[in-house]
Amino acid sequence: MTRFDLVTVAAVTAAVVLAGAASLALVASVALAPANPSDAMDPWASPAFTVREGAAGGGELVVDIEGGVMSPGIHRLPTGSRVADALAAAGGYAEGADLAAAARSLNLAAAVVDGQQIYVPVLGEAPTGGADGSGDGLVNLNRASQSELEALPGIGPVTAKKIIDARAELPFATLDDLVAREVLTARQLEQIADLVTVP
Repeated sequence: MTRFDLVTVAAVTAAVVLAGAASLALVASVALAPANPSDAMDPWASPAFTVREGAAGGGELVVDIEGGVMSPGIHRLPTGSRVADALAAAGGYAEGADLAAAARSLNLAAAVVDGQQIYVPVLGEAPTGGADGSGDGLVNLNRASQSELEALPGIGPVTAKKIIDARAELPFATLDDLVAREVLTARQLEQIADLVTVP
């Protein structure tokens, strides 16, 4: 091989290598380039993570918050929310809220359940048995909140939810309905019979 042939082979080899590298760079730039230039990330920036509200709990609750709050009505909360979270979603206590009565009737740490109504007492209202509105100090099983039901002897979170679910299907006409519909046992009803009503 002559010197000319060696130079030609080297030039052709270099051209092929450069052409291959250019093709590879072109393919990589097309595959790695963002579809929208504004989506390009700064390689030196810290990664940003966005978590949707409520995603950690796996859903949302719909709660009716009434009485002495800034924004009464229906509010959506992440699963796992507490009464305190519900009050915050309603804008907090209104100027006319009866804070002493609220402290007696609301457990701010109680878990909120879907479909629950939370009532914040208002100054000047006649005292009631809580959010149940019975007026005689008895807990109305057709209207009481989860936390009010759980405050009854022998009623825990599961049984309170059973009461709320059953009354959503059909309100209780008598206390005996709770046993007949297998919401409570006869023993559970005996424990709370003097503390509750269902009018």
